[in-house]
Amino acid sequence: MVLLKTSEKSGASFIRTDQLDGETDWKLRRALARTQGLEHGDLASLTASYYIEKPKKDIYNFVGKLNVSSGINTDEIEPITVDNTMWAGTVLATGQAVGIVIYTGRETRSALNRTAPRSKMGLTEIEVNYLSKVLFIMLAALSLLMVALQKFEGLWYINAFRFMILFSAIIPISMRVNLDMAKLLYSFLIMWDKAIPGTLVRNSTLPEELGRIDYLLCDKTGTLTKNDMVFKKIYTATSSYRTEDAEMVTEAMQEALSPKKRVTLKPKKGNNALMLSCVRALALCHNVTPVSAGDHTDYQASSPDEVALVRFAEKVGMILRERDLHSITLQNPQNEREDYQILNVFPFSSSTKRMGIIVRDSTNVITFYMKGADVVMGNIVSPVNAEWMPEQTADTAREGLRTLVFGMRVIAEEEYTNFARRLHAAECLLENREENIRSEIASIEKDLDLLCVTGVEDKLQDRVLDTLERLHDAGIRTWMLTGDKLETAICIALSSKLFTQKKPINTISVKAPEDCERALAACGDSYVVIDGTSLGFCLEYFREQFFRVAKAAPAVVCCRCSPTQKAQIVGLFKEFSNLRTCAIGDGGNDVSMILAADVGLGIEGKEGKQASLAADFSLTQFSHVLRLIVWHGRNSYKRSGILAQFIIHRGLIISFIQAVFSAFFFFAAVAIFQGWLLVGYSTFYTMIPVFSLVIDEDVRDRVAMRFPILYRELRKGRCLSMRTFLQWVFASVFQGGAIMVLSMLLFEDEFLNIEGITFTVLILTELLNIALEIRTWNWLIFVGEVATLAMYLASMFVLPYYFDTKYLLQGQFWLRVVVITAVSCLPVSLTKWAVRTLRPAPHTKVSHYASVRDDDDEESTGSSSGYPTGAKRSWCKCLLPCVNV
Repeated sequence: MVLLKTSEKSGASFIRTDQLDGETDWKLRRALARTQGLEHGDLASLTASYYIEKPKKDIYNFVGKLNVSSGINTDEIEPITVDNTMWAGTVLATGQAVGIVIYTGRETRSALNRTAPRSKMGLTEIEVNYLSKVLFIMLAALSLLMVALQKFEGLWYINAFRFMILFSAIIPISMRVNLDMAKLLYSFLIMWDKAIPGTLVRNSTLPEELGRIDYLLCDKTGTLTKNDMVFKKIYTATSSYRTEDAEMVTEAMQEALSPKKRVTLKPKKGNNALMLSCVRALALCHNVTPVSAGDHTDYQASSPDEVALVRFAEKVGMILRERDLHSITLQNPQNEREDYQILNVFPFSSSTKRMGIIVRDSTNVITFYMKGADVVMGNIVSPVNAEWMPEQTADTAREGLRTLVFGMRVIAEEEYTNFARRLHAAECLLENREENIRSEIASIEKDLDLLCVTGVEDKLQDRVLDTLERLHDAGIRTWMLTGDKLETAICIALSSKLFTQKKPINTISVKAPEDCERALAACGDSYVVIDGTSLGFCLEYFREQFFRVAKAAPAVVCCRCSPTQKAQIVGLFKEFSNLRTCAIGDGGNDVSMILAADVGLGIEGKEGKQASLAADFSLTQFSHVLRLIVWHGRNSYKRSGILAQFIIHRGLIISFIQAVFSAFFFFAAVAIFQGWLLVGYSTFYTMIPVFSLVIDEDVRDRVAMRFPILYRELRKGRCLSMRTFLQWVFASVFQGGAIMVLSMLLFEDEFLNIEGITFTVLILTELLNIALEIRTWNWLIFVGEVATLAMYLASMFVLPYYFDTKYLLQGQFWLRVVVITAVSCLPVSLTKWAVRTLRPAPHTKVSHYASVRDDDDEESTGSSSGYPTGAKRSWCKCLLPCVNV
């Protein structure tokens, strides 16, 4: 919608865009000057035409113009920019407004950037489906083998189907039910975890995916940061001040304003008039509007760092009293009113990296103020007395602060008149409008007097630094996808230690596709920062090349991203790799990315619950990601892996017993186990012990949190792979064959009891296999094992049809059962023991190492969260070679 008239006399209004671009700060919008002064009736009768661009996804730019017929062959032309618009999905925050709708339905910016939800399937579930297909092939192959050994006599295909029915336990039908029940348990364990309070599981099918994450794609505002800016430092050519030195700055300004020197606190050193000009520049060069809120004044702006600068100016005595589209009123430390007429405002953009304003004071002096990044301001300010700027900006940036350079220049009346005329002509163009406007503005951006350098800190969320560092230790690479400005994104990347000083930063900000290709080719082993325009070129023309470059980078920052671009970046991982992605955000603009990622995390924050409701897991703060992934993700994946393999083993071993039994009787399709034994095998006799594996822990939570490098072994996918599957197949073949062959040999004289004998050994073997696989015993697992064994022993006397009670009471029966069980279990157990001893798993080494250092860790953490601090991190990383084995 194009704004025609607002309830404010100046035509200004504020809108909230947090559900569109993720930024919580209010944006200033203004009605068209030609229509603002008209009454509602005059608007309806206005003879005018609007020229607008075709619908597109770009939410930061707009080109159009208004033609108003004012007479014969005469038209008034007014340019329409993004500052005159309200996109669908934004909210009018102040006053009332009247506008003309230019896009509806699918043509709106929000609809074009929307992504349809999809049903997510975890990698573990895909692997289970694949193994199920392999098991079906094994079932068919074993059935055909049996009829082949019969030399395909008679109706061999009927016999083949009979064998398929006899061996049907190979297909783990109950595995799906068991895994779904396990996922439900994982979900409750996550929500019951007191270390991450408020966490909700909205998609219970994906807990195992938390253990397979390769890349974390995160939003910035509200996710990594609190969006709370604090002014820290100001540097001039002769002095430097911190926030704590506000009284000194005020004193210096009072000296400059008053001929009488009333100094009580001596400023460090420097020119008082220069300090006054610096603070005045802070109070004038911005897009901040004061809003009365009861007994105090709030400031609204499109960027929170501008508010921080204005608040510092207020703290030292230069107060912003009023602001509209045409004027600014200040109150200086002498309580004197200073009125300024706003002639032009040049907003900040990622391409220009600067913002400027031209004002006329009460003495008709026209002054051009400008602030911007040091990389561009260095070419704009006069080199005289500017030698100190590079060193100061570098020091400020190393502290992780947002750095801005301020300059000013007095413009003659004639020069400004000519400039204003050329600028208006450029603004009325429909073709190449931005380029022509930029060219005219550049004509006055020269020989500015350098005033000062400022440093503003964007407060990070709690424990962001530690969380990102530990995720890096876990082998998870982090990309920041934000709608914020390029410089702001780089500052946050530095302050959060996503970027370090050890490697260079390669910035890609181009205007043409061919330049983008050259920029990608120039990227080496460095951090990559790319703006929205360049990212659009990459996603359209150089998808694979961009992904290859970004994948090789230690970290990537994409700024000025639209919601669709965030989702498209996730799509690159699916298109060119099998890497698993996790996306986290807190605003409506992050929903597309959250829905597209393999795992979506939503944070409930200032921007509402839209991201939280669309996510698979809802968190209350970013630091909870670490425990969710490193601890709960680890447990869920490892538990599901061993559960699935035990269920497969449970079906294979009884099927191979049946195969050997049939082989002994000339390959007859006769069942060895029938009735209650067959039903009870996968339910009463093995279900509880097998399912108890989902509460086993290979390491304690404190160990997993202290040593996030353990997570790296999970990303290799070895918990449920073809290799482990074949190991369990061989174990099942050996144990099934050993049980059946030894039962036939040792119980030859008691052949009528062969069913009960074999089944008893089978149950004991399964219970023993589970007991040997448990890493951390607890009372639930113990009760499950003992209760199942007791249930089976009781059923032996309750089901006389299957068991000879008199024979069961004989000592030789139990002696032979023990021998057969030992023969079937010992080789498998000894093999596992040898492997674990000669080549222990990383978590085994770490658990032993942690137990030695446990006392020291108690002192270093001081809590149950398991976060070592200081020097303790060094010995955490010592174990990295263990994980890479």
